[in-house]
Amino acid sequence: MLVRLRAVRDDDADAIFEMMRDRESIRLAAFTVADPDDRAAFDERLHRMRTSPSIAVRAVEADGVFAGTVGAFTLGGEREVTYWIRRELWGNGIATAALRLLVASEQERPLHARVAAANVGSLRVLERAGFARAGSEASFAAGTGREVEELLLQLG
Repeated sequence: MLVRLRAVRDDDADAIFEMMRDRESIRLAAFTVADPDDRAAFDERLHRMRTSPSIAVRAVEADGVFAGTVGAFTLGGEREVTYWIRRELWGNGIATAALRLLVASEQERPLHARVAAANVGSLRVLERAGFARAGSEASFAAGTGREVEELLLQLG
């Protein structure tokens, strides 16, 4: 499967919104927005992500079809990565390939990532892209409505 990154376009908004409303994806990601069905808030976030100079958000295509998003942003002085792939495409190596492409384009090191400890698939994606565990903490996760263990990872 050929995976590539491209700029997020206006016509991606509906697909991204729907993808990020998938309840199983939300449960596994855990650290999501409080109300994934709030389209106005989503549109505002997407606009901010696309226009902020400190955020690099890219659409992920697999064999020419929209597959998800990947990005990097600065939070608390640390450069952090994030990704979200359409659930029906999980298990095809798309997230790993997309994250590797993003990491190759990011100059800043170290890069950081966070993942719910129960999200074993996402942890594997991060480790395959070279991230190593650097700690953990308990944090409230809107996607589960409770506190969960969050693993902290770093790429040198």
